[in-house]
Amino acid sequence: MTDILLNHRVEGPASAPALLLGPSLGTSYALWDKVAPELSVTHRVVRWDLPGHGGSAAGLIGAGATVGDLAGLVLALADALGVERFAYAGVSLGGAVGLHLAVHHPDRLSSLAVVCSSAHFDGATSWEERAALVRREGLAGLAESADARWFTPGFTVPGLVRDHREADPEAYAACCDALAAFDLRDRLPEITVPLLAVAGREDPATPPAHLREIADAVPGAALVEIPGASHLAPAERPEAVLTALRAHFSGGARRGMEVRREVLGDAHVDRAQSRQTPFTARFQDFISRYAWGEIWTDPTLTRRERSMITITALVAHGHHDELAMHVRAARRNGLTPEEIGAVLLQTAVYCGVPAANSAFAAAQRVLAEEDPDRT
Repeated sequence: MTDILLNHRVEGPASAPALLLGPSLGTSYALWDKVAPELSVTHRVVRWDLPGHGGSAAGLIGAGATVGDLAGLVLALADALGVERFAYAGVSLGGAVGLHLAVHHPDRLSSLAVVCSSAHFDGATSWEERAALVRREGLAGLAESADARWFTPGFTVPGLVRDHREADPEAYAACCDALAAFDLRDRLPEITVPLLAVAGREDPATPPAHLREIADAVPGAALVEIPGASHLAPAERPEAVLTALRAHFSGGARRGMEVRREVLGDAHVDRAQSRQTPFTARFQDFISRYAWGEIWTDPTLTRRERSMITITALVAHGHHDELAMHVRAARRNGLTPEEIGAVLLQTAVYCGVPAANSAFAAAQRVLAEEDPDRT
């Protein structure tokens, strides 16, 4: 079986929904080492190696290979594992495989995330030249420039660079052939599965414009840009990639992130996302899934009513930084300054005058920022 199937690793409960993770050219499934274990809490995660990379046999593809050939190998792996329908995330060439599946096999995908990838890879010439170079000289020289192509200055993952150096040259060149021939730009509007495009803001190989092109063309697609990330974002900024994928592959989290942005504004959410660390990533995901994906989406109360309740609770507990944020949210949810003032007067009765006094001061600062003439 190892000779006819892609080498792979399975993590997570057998009964959980399946999630397949595809690698970038030159890497192995170790690219997902800092992300897959966390995703496997809620999914049956299947990571796979490209032919001639990691543990996959080089003979699975040959010269003139296409992305469609690689997608066929992924489907064969899914079939062998008894997986009929699955979510999918892929980096670069792995992302191209996901786009091919979305266009040609939409019945197999439940959701798709395209990470540091593209619907085209800037034409055939450079890839044909790289394929010829590798067939002629091997991969040692090309691996020397891996850090510059994959990571921001000063960052590296030695194991991934080693994977690049040790990949089979013929299989690597065949993957270059696949990239040379790949262009799905005209087919993007046909994609119907929920799609998330994830861009590394410092990525020279597939810049954010390539991911924006996908997100703009695919109906309903979303775009996330990760600061401080180059081409291999799952290795360089795993916490940010994890948060984006969790939000996308969990319906509640995805809707929660939408509501969070609608209520608090993009600027606040983007700041929170950019500041998160591996230590805080799960808490950020918790907020999106539970507070925003379940509580704020409950239609029993309107957002106006929820804003009034939230303001009252924050005053009662003296959370003035959060209060300022939710005064802005209350304005976004339709409350007038007079209504906000009435809520704060109500808190003076039931939470105490000192608490309300501080709350009025915090609210006054926010309202003055929004409408200096009125206040």
